[in-house]
Amino acid sequence: MPNVLRIALCQLNLVVGDLAGNVAALRARIDEAREHGADVAVFPELSITGYPPEDLLLKPSFVRDATTALEDLASTITGIVACVGVPDGVAPGCGGEALADPASVQATTGPAGPGLYNGAAVLADGRVAALYRKHHLPNYAVFDERRYFTPGSEAVVIEIDGQRLGVTVCEDIWMAGGPAEWAARHGGAETILNLSASPYHRGKGREREELFAARCRDHRCFLAFCNAVGGQDELVFDGHSLVIGPDGTVIARGAAFEEDMLVVELDPAAARELRGADPRWGTPPAPSSAARSPAPGDGPERGRVSTVLLERPAASGRPLIHPRPPAESLSSEAEIYRALTLGTADYVRKIGFPGAVLGLSGGIDSALALTVAADAIGPQAVTAVSMPSRYTAGMNRDDAAILARRLGVGFLELPIEELAVAYGAALADPFAGTEPGVAEENLQARIRGNLLMALSNKFGWLVLTTGNKSEMSVGYATLYGDMAGGFAVLKDVLKTWVYRLAVWRNRNGEVIPQRIIDKPPTAELRDNQRDSDSLPPYDVLDGILQAYVEEDRGPAEMEALGFAPQTVARVVQLVDRAEYKRRQAPPGVRISTRAFGKDRRLPITNRYAPAS
Repeated sequence: MPNVLRIALCQLNLVVGDLAGNVAALRARIDEAREHGADVAVFPELSITGYPPEDLLLKPSFVRDATTALEDLASTITGIVACVGVPDGVAPGCGGEALADPASVQATTGPAGPGLYNGAAVLADGRVAALYRKHHLPNYAVFDERRYFTPGSEAVVIEIDGQRLGVTVCEDIWMAGGPAEWAARHGGAETILNLSASPYHRGKGREREELFAARCRDHRCFLAFCNAVGGQDELVFDGHSLVIGPDGTVIARGAAFEEDMLVVELDPAAARELRGADPRWGTPPAPSSAARSPAPGDGPERGRVSTVLLERPAASGRPLIHPRPPAESLSSEAEIYRALTLGTADYVRKIGFPGAVLGLSGGIDSALALTVAADAIGPQAVTAVSMPSRYTAGMNRDDAAILARRLGVGFLELPIEELAVAYGAALADPFAGTEPGVAEENLQARIRGNLLMALSNKFGWLVLTTGNKSEMSVGYATLYGDMAGGFAVLKDVLKTWVYRLAVWRNRNGEVIPQRIIDKPPTAELRDNQRDSDSLPPYDVLDGILQAYVEEDRGPAEMEALGFAPQTVARVVQLVDRAEYKRRQAPPGVRISTRAFGKDRRLPITNRYAPAS
């Protein structure tokens, strides 16, 4: 099949702002793809800078340095075509011309200012052969691309040996219409390349596959989707790159939550045959003999298409490849656990902490957080600290020690009773004449927070907090106590999922003691305390939280789901009152469609009370 094109999808774990490191990683994978005889190597969105660079894009020097890094990379590209992501500050209408002088970039950058685009650069023969500008700019959930970029208005098609490939970036394939459709229908592209940084949430992989398969059937084209992988602050990118055929069949699926390279061969005849039998398609454009400029009258409604001709880099003599079956999809528990470990590991690794420390109570939340941390960065880099008080049950002290021993992490026991007495003595006069209550209980949590932060200051360890999303939602947490720390492993994990993940982690043998999973949850800040003293049962609470926090449902809608009106009203009030606490919480791994932080941004000072 002489017309078959070999494409390498290179999903990489890149670091935001590490221009030199990212370019080195790209160059190494380009060399590897060339060794596999690939004609085209495709990389994730904004792969030169890492994604998302956020307000680094407002720094003219950053955009200028990214441009220089791209040009340096381009100058070394021979024998292969590479598609890489970069902030594009080129002059309008440059088409396949080289990048503008970096000095001109400085004058065109700014918040949503003209001249800065989310670009995909096509590199070949030691130069930037074409530049594509992202058209659909997401501005919802965790995305703020309209703060930085101007939307592009043109499709770019590269033609290699009679095969046409449309270049798109992330959201361009999620949305109907736009450059993907223009490239396929008006530019004759049989394959759509998509450079992506699509962050993970529960079930995201299945959502992508279903939507992308529909796009391929609509456009009767192949899709080669290359996604980023790795943790970036609160976001986790899961990889899961895809090649989908023009009939919607998944041809190849990359590994989830790890770097991978997919090398596939695509025959455009499959797309052409389906188009020929589809009444929605007319006669596709003939192969070009020269680069095509946008035709007069081409507008956004029809789609401007710029076609760039490139020579086939590796027409013969390349090594055989052995297609591998698509990687298996993960269970819900497996993918969430992988997201937590990857997000935690990359936060520690990319920032440069030598290790992590957390408080281990003997309860389910700290047990799961510790297990995730040990799996993420290795037990030798983790220290667990038991800080018993006079309210701590002996069973919990034993369970904490057992878990630490099973995981092989460092373990310290620092009793806090004498410190609690000293704090009480210091506050005896101002507290005189009052009944002991929440203030005295929370002193214990704040003493524990002080001890963990002291260990962090002394040894440079990152303090991991152990609270879950259910607790954070309703404010069942202590400011400067159990909320004190640098990263919240379970910040977006509802309590019912904490139990599910603990059971899943034990699937091949007990690691987390079963007694920890079975015992009633308690903060242990007073005698005989149970979470159920203050909160509805967690299965009820989590159902309301999912409806209110993640789905924005009103009280009447939640009551229609079967929740008691008084319980709904109480939970809604607790969630709304705790906004000031959450604003001071550390970042944590996002696994839902509505995490606290970048996803859900409500005013702290706020008197709105939903009536229905």
